[in-house]
Amino acid sequence: MLVLTRKPGESLMIGDDIEITVVTVSGDQVKLGINAPKHIDIHRKEIYVAIGSENKSASAGVTDLSGLFKLPPMK
Repeated sequence: MLVLTRKPGESLMIGDDIEITVVTVSGDQVKLGINAPKHIDIHRKEIYVAIGSENKSASAGVTDLSGLFKLPPMK
């Protein structure tokens, strides 16, 4: 894990496309601004974990996917 110290108004870059800026620090809360391309999903970790859990539950027991796609015969 990389640990950085930043003050409000200071940023860090992840690659060339993602910028994370410290907006404010108040007590034990830090507000971050994230500037990233629209195709990149950004979630709080607890939401990300919940989405993964829901996806795993939804796919549990699904083993035969042959009926999902009915392709016409090739000519």
